[in-house]
Amino acid sequence: MEITATLVKELRERTGAGMMECKKALSETSGNIDAAAESLRKSGLAKADKKAGRVAAEGRIAMAQDGNRAVLVEINSETDFVAKDENFIGFTEQVARAALGVDDVEALRSTAIDSGKTVDEARAELIAKVGENVQVRRMMTASGSDNVAAYVHGGRIGVLVELRGGSAELARGIAMHVAAMNPPYNKAADVPADFVAKEKEIELAKMSDKDKSKPADILEKIIGGKIAKIVNEVTLYGQPYVLDTNQSVEGVLKSANAEVVSFQRLAVGEGIEKVVEDYAAEVMKQAGLA
Repeated sequence: MEITATLVKELRERTGAGMMECKKALSETSGNIDAAAESLRKSGLAKADKKAGRVAAEGRIAMAQDGNRAVLVEINSETDFVAKDENFIGFTEQVARAALGVDDVEALRSTAIDSGKTVDEARAELIAKVGENVQVRRMMTASGSDNVAAYVHGGRIGVLVELRGGSAELARGIAMHVAAMNPPYNKAADVPADFVAKEKEIELAKMSDKDKSKPADILEKIIGGKIAKIVNEVTLYGQPYVLDTNQSVEGVLKSANAEVVSFQRLAVGEGIEKVVEDYAAEVMKQAGLA
């Protein structure tokens, strides 16, 4: 049986063992993934096997920067308690530094960290140590602009900003703003036309019959003013700057002769369906009271 990259990847995710170990185990078991996982367990390489299926929705965003190249990496754990563990934090920092040399998570998993082990090998060891599933989920990169900033707030939210012109200090300030305000779009031109059309429809429906009966040009100005306000609320450029709310972000950028080329934002666990345990209900159920 052909040992495909997909099969190797599946076994790696299931067991936490290294790529070469997984490929060898699959070859020895003629591609039988269950037998390969058992073989890795017996050899002590599959430390993560029993925990690989658990939901890991907590964790930490780690950052690293070298000149004008910066990265963010989201690494997940099952609980916030482990996310604050010094072993977990040390692992995330090493992974972020390793991420400076690659472009995607798949390449990152086979990249060596400070200890000389690959990220996947170190992850498997960490799982055995902390007793929880740990996953290197996502990474983002930024590079090439005049000023690149990476900012992480409380280990939970990370932002990358690429700035043309301006300064490193301003780039960091914009990154802090994005972390706090989470604007969906950069400039007004980036707001989708269907979003604007829907908002116009909503604003028109909210107007009284008296206002709707006004001349078309006046009605258009009223609606236009409301839409401009909404667009400002959903764009980075239109929002009041968090470090000086007397100015808009656009005003701050203009005064510094700067432009935001792009920004990216990561938040721990976004998009992961969390399992909510109702322990009180479970106890009552077992006691026959519910």
